[in-house]
Amino acid sequence: MNKSKALRVGILGMLALLISACGGMTPSSQSPVLTEVSADPYRIGVGDMVSIHVWRNPELSQSIVVRPDGFISMPLMGDVMADGKQPETLAEEIRGALAELIRSPEVTVMVTNPVSKEFRNRVRITGQVMSPQSIAFRPGMTVLDIVLQAGGVTDFAAEDRAVLHRETVEGYSSFGVDVEAILDDGDMTFNYPLQPGDVISVPRKELFRGEL
Repeated sequence: MNKSKALRVGILGMLALLISACGGMTPSSQSPVLTEVSADPYRIGVGDMVSIHVWRNPELSQSIVVRPDGFISMPLMGDVMADGKQPETLAEEIRGALAELIRSPEVTVMVTNPVSKEFRNRVRITGQVMSPQSIAFRPGMTVLDIVLQAGGVTDFAAEDRAVLHRETVEGYSSFGVDVEAILDDGDMTFNYPLQPGDVISVPRKELFRGEL
């Protein structure tokens, strides 16, 4: 074997090792499994409209939006952290604070406009697409749906190396998606169903792969 050929073999071997060492990438032969929807109680988030009712104290009752810093403002109490709490937990904290000021307060908290839930229930596509998107999830959505929503891929997209990022019970996992096969060949093998929170990234072609 001459030196130039040996050098090429060595470089290809190194590249193969680098590619195989990329962490978090699930083999394309393994399809992403849809995670079952959690039945965890709802937690208040930024932007949510909450209705606070203090029985027999209408001056303390109000409807208010959770601020970007996660707080709401309550009469007699000032700022109260609401972000990340269940409505029942927030109601109990408000009741405990008001108990020092009024007799036997009864407090209920309801989320009347769960804006933060809508934000969490979105799917996103980034990278080399005509129009990166963050759109509300709809049951039945697939990879092809969001790629078309984004206007397709750019001329610089390495669409055969797109990646689907999904939160699973073990944490975030990544799955290879051959968008090129879907768009050019009509091969629906990689047209995976989506779920809320999914992110698809389409990388740029790379010079060392001879793609440009």
